[in-house]
Amino acid sequence: MSDFYLRRGKRIVDVVGASLGLIATAPLQMAAAAAVTVTMGRPVLFRHLRPGRDARPFTLIKLRTMRSAQAEAGARETDEDRLTPLGSFLRSTSIDELPELVNVLKGDMSLVGPRPLMMEYLPRYTLTQARRHEVRPGITGWAQVNGRNALRWEDKFELDVWYVDNVSLQLDVRILWMTVLKVLRREGIAAEGHATAPAFLGAEAG
Repeated sequence: MSDFYLRRGKRIVDVVGASLGLIATAPLQMAAAAAVTVTMGRPVLFRHLRPGRDARPFTLIKLRTMRSAQAEAGARETDEDRLTPLGSFLRSTSIDELPELVNVLKGDMSLVGPRPLMMEYLPRYTLTQARRHEVRPGITGWAQVNGRNALRWEDKFELDVWYVDNVSLQLDVRILWMTVLKVLRREGIAAEGHATAPAFLGAEAG
């Protein structure tokens, strides 16, 4: 991996890119936030603790895509039940991810890197899989442009670690361009039968 790009260049690209991205998408984010308020009420933003670089926790922010969980007849609704039509649209177009540009400006995330997953997954990784936390997590990444949620967990992690070992400006530009194409085509949004992907239970669980 390029030490200079990781130490200096990548952060400069992140700050400039996130700043321009926030300015360019401000009208779209405001319209989406208004739609979320009308259809789902408040809060508009979804906040969740995720592991960042070196597994340090940070609060990820996204536009809300699900109704609040309701307990009915002693059972909680699944994510698939709670995902609204608007939420499905926001996810398929990746508009729900745009507030993460604030996370990039704060230094919690990068424009490109392994996606930040759940805190509870940390003890389930193999030593090799845990290497995905050697860089800042990203809004998009090598796994996202090579299958996204349609991939098996093991394949995602293999792609994440490959990215960690091959970080470069050229690769990041390539991933950002491929992301635009993937979003336009709405590919790999969810695993079959899931709102996004099944939970990662660990290497032994497959």
